[in-house]
Amino acid sequence: MSLPSVLVARPRTVDEAVRILSEWGPEAMVIAGGTDVVPNLQMRLFSPKLLLDVKPITVLRGITYTGGGALRIGALTTLTEIIESPVVRKSYPVLINAAASVAGPLQRNMGTLGGNLCLETRCLWYNQSYFWRKSLGGCLKKDGPICHVAPGGKRCWAVWSGDTAPALLTLEAEIEIAAPRGMRRIPLTQFYKNDGMDRIALGRDELVTAVHIPARAAGRRGAYLKLRVREAVDYPLAGVAVSLDVDESGVCRDARVALAAVNPAPLLVKEAGEALNGQPYSSELIKRVAQAAIRTGKPLTTSASTPVYRREMLRVFTRRALEQSWKDGRS
Repeated sequence: MSLPSVLVARPRTVDEAVRILSEWGPEAMVIAGGTDVVPNLQMRLFSPKLLLDVKPITVLRGITYTGGGALRIGALTTLTEIIESPVVRKSYPVLINAAASVAGPLQRNMGTLGGNLCLETRCLWYNQSYFWRKSLGGCLKKDGPICHVAPGGKRCWAVWSGDTAPALLTLEAEIEIAAPRGMRRIPLTQFYKNDGMDRIALGRDELVTAVHIPARAAGRRGAYLKLRVREAVDYPLAGVAVSLDVDESGVCRDARVALAAVNPAPLLVKEAGEALNGQPYSSELIKRVAQAAIRTGKPLTTSASTPVYRREMLRVFTRRALEQSWKDGRS
């Protein structure tokens, strides 16, 4: 699967990158680490006329403290750099877990946080070779009239299969975006649209520049658990991120649970905070939140495992992640 012929632009500033995106519109595609974009180009899922290589934009790299103790992570910061950061390792265990679970060392060395947050949604019927897709007449997401997952509807159910997004959702992160009109920041919860085709709230002339984690999220206990066929390389079939603020007496002051790979977007389990906040640890409480995760996650036939199995593993992983996080630091 060779790469198609395409022009490459390498801007050195954010303003230059945004200007090029504005000029080329839908004919341009951003590439950073390339761990997701390059395979998709090889399978002819996209046919851009221009690749915008943003790696030369050095201001998009690095992890820094901002006002009030909040953390800013540049979009070009690699997953390996996040994993090896003493600051992140000390204060944000759920993000460390998630970043360390992505593929293998090579992909983590190349893959960037911004790229991981902007992954293409995935589906058994979509992420295939051109020959394979053509034999089925394509699908709703690419060159076809129907969704093979839900043939009676007009919605694409391709799933969000990134690992860092659910972790950052539990940390109340915001995403920073550059556009011709200037910079803007929005909560990460508003960045994902829960639509397999129109997956993120990012215009053709916009560029993700950074992620901001508020100071109040530092020091939270957390964990990320991931179901996959192999223990390395594979995308998640289901993922559960948990972040807890637990006081010295063991009472939960704030809790967030987020899911990946079972919906077209990474989603928070809204019932989790309502159930856990102000409560001490109990196995019955954990079971109740695990059931809420099943109601939030809606795994369909978009991967190589059955929806029933993935739904059950959501329940199991939610329970395990909560137990692991809550008991962390207890004697």
